[in-house]
Parts: sequence; C-alpha cells; structure tokens
Amino acid sequence: MRALPADVQAVVFDCDGLLVDTEVCWTVAETALFAAHGRVFGHTEKALVIGRTVEAAGEAMADCFGRPGAGGDLAAELLERVREELARGAAPLPGAVELVRACRAAVPIAVASNSPRELLDAALASAGLAAYVTHTFAADEVPSPKPAPDLYLTACEALGADPTRSVAFEDSATGISAARAAGLYVAVVPSLPGAGLDHDWLGAGLDEPELLDWAGRLGDGTARRPPDRDARRARRSDM
Repeated sequence: MRALPADVQAVVFDCDGLLVDTEVCWTVAETALFAAHGRVFGHTEKALVIGRTVEAAGEAMADCFGRPGAGGDLAAELLERVREELARGAAPLPGAVELVRACRAAVPIAVASNSPRELLDAALASAGLAAYVTHTFAADEVPSPKPAPDLYLTACEALGADPTRSVAFEDSATGISAARAAGLYVAVVPSLPGAGLDHDWLGAGLDEPELLDWAGRLGDGTARRPPDRDARRARRSDM
C-alpha cells in the first residue's frame, strides 16, 4: 500500500456515499423500483448499480429485468424516485465536513460526482457542504462520466493541479476506475462492506483521526500516513 502523499496539489471528492449519506436515498428508490418490477433488491443488486450514472443504472436494471430497450424509462423512473427521497434531506457522513474543511484550508478541492447536476447540488446543500466546495463537476457536464477519467481530469484542470499529484476520495469501483484512469492517488472508504476494491489507501470512514491529521498537515509537507483498514470492516455510519 502506498502512503498518502504529503506533497499534494489538489484533493477531489466523490459525493454520494462518500461525503453525503445519499446511498440511503438511492437504496430506498432502487428497492421500490425493483419491487415494482417484481424483483428483490439485495446486496448483489446494489453492487450492480452503485456508483453508476442514472442512465447506466437504468441500462443495468433493464438487463437485470430482461427488458432490452427499457433503460431510458427505468432511468427516468429511478431519477424521480431519488429526487423524492433526496427532497427529505441527506446528512453528511461522519468526518466529511471536518475533512473537507481541513483539506480546503491547505490545497484546492473539488467534488466530482456521477450524479446529475440537480442531485449533486441538492446533496451538497442538504449536507451543509455547499459553502465549502466552490468547484463541483457533475456527470451530465462531461463527455463521458465515471468510469471514464473525464470528471477527474476536468476537476484537476480547473484546480490547476497535476492529476498525478492529486488525491481522489472514492467509495465505489466505478469511481475508483475513473480516478485510477486519470492518474490520481486513490483513497477509498467503501460504501458496501466486504467490497474488495482497488486502492492506494483504505479506511473505515472519513472520521479516521489519522486521516484528519494528514489533511491538517498537507500545507507543511509533513502529512503522515494513516493506517490501512480491512476492506471487510463496515463504515461507521447508518446505512
């Protein structure tokens, strides 16, 4: 495992399931949609759609339901259900606000999300993070969303940062693939317990004391490496 780098030009965060507890909203919406189509929604089904864009999730569900060509309709139905759930509010995940603030005080930061702009803005506002992040990039604003590298490359370019000297925080395989393809260092806090995800650093939550200590030291070049965590440990959050 590589150590979290001290010489960092930028930090780019995913949003859903990493900074904001929106996966609850998505899971409620996905469960209801699967039920409406006579299907049970469990761990395997969640792994099928997590981290994907709404459109890609729709196509995945169409394949799962044996309904070729229905991806667009299923995506629209999912979007409406998520919109309704998100309107009820979403909380920041443990440590998210503190880590964002600490990183922002030392280096440029951004959020790069596979959600469409309307859901990204709603999530950040609901969690009280919008005021701390002035650079945000949504899936519907780049040619190719995650797992393509476009979101991360666009964020690093906007921040004036070299991707190879930047850190991405992710929670899903789709986002990790995007960050890896863009050349960023990949720090991972899994959304799904037990997921064996590619990573440079692996943690149980953004509230790891060592992680906040690293963020606080970014500006002086003495950031220390937080310890790795077993990928099978559940994140300390309500899921």
